[in-house]
Amino acid sequence: MLSNTTDLRRTLNYITNKQKIILWCLCSIMVLAIFCGLNYGGVKIPITDWFSEDFSELKREIILNVRGPRVLLAAIIGAALGQAGAALQGLFRNPLAEPGLIGVSAGAALGAVLSIVVLPNLLNHLGGGIYMTPFAAILGSFTVIYILYLLTGGFKRDGITYILLIGIALNAFATVGIGIMTFISTDSQLRGLTFWLMGSFGGATSEMVIPFTSIIFISLFVLISVARKIDILQLGEIEALRLGVDVKRLKIVIIFSCALMVGLSVSLAGIVGFVGLVVPHIVRLLGGVNHRYLLMGSAILGSGLTILSDLLARTMIQPAELPVGLVTSALGAPFFLWLILRVKRT
Repeated sequence: MLSNTTDLRRTLNYITNKQKIILWCLCSIMVLAIFCGLNYGGVKIPITDWFSEDFSELKREIILNVRGPRVLLAAIIGAALGQAGAALQGLFRNPLAEPGLIGVSAGAALGAVLSIVVLPNLLNHLGGGIYMTPFAAILGSFTVIYILYLLTGGFKRDGITYILLIGIALNAFATVGIGIMTFISTDSQLRGLTFWLMGSFGGATSEMVIPFTSIIFISLFVLISVARKIDILQLGEIEALRLGVDVKRLKIVIIFSCALMVGLSVSLAGIVGFVGLVVPHIVRLLGGVNHRYLLMGSAILGSGLTILSDLLARTMIQPAELPVGLVTSALGAPFFLWLILRVKRT
């Protein structure tokens, strides 16, 4: 624990003044997104009403028990997906890697769907459905990332095409499993699964959000504490070993943390696509490529982007609600296409 604290302090000391300014600007965007998420919706509640006599019990209930948990869940999941994407790109030394493209999100979704469709009676008997579904999702994400680790020879093969093709294959296998589970599900399960698989923060409650967000917070800080080692890893594994980095341990830390965050995120909100791909690239374009700045910036911007996407999802077609995964995909797909064309030109 002391070592992690020391590494985190060193990480903060090695961020340039320009990057610190960018991080403060991103924090401002995130705070603004939080206020917008709390204020706007079916009932508009301006900030000025919070401290006035017009702040009724109904408005208090909406802020504390409806929008509050939802905004908190969107913020922590956006941070988890953004930082996981940045960490996986550093681990693979591959700018196109992200939890969705390499099958981690689909693996987590398959685990969660299995727990919902195949084991509902067991979960009800144990009285732990709220915990068993996240556990199954984490197990699914661990399984996918471990298979990817084995098939790439311990991530020693650097080809973008090779890694992405394996990710496509793993996505296909997971999609088949999800399709089978969807086919055998009941009508009530099918309606819930269809909306959940496209991403939604609509089911957020304080009892669900607070315990799991604390786990994700720990994983976020663990990844930040090894940021300098991820920078050294970009030189290659042999050079990193010569410079004193325990490469095997570093890989385990990154894999474990990312699988944990992605598994929990998918179990709580379904598949929210493209956040882990788009956010790290935006942060790189703003301030540089070192992971000391990149991991923190990706977490902050990921939070703000996901909160704003959720705000659009629940206000664009009121009183109905769009799945948030559709909004993030609509924003991320054009950026991904531009990124591919940009890489091709270079």
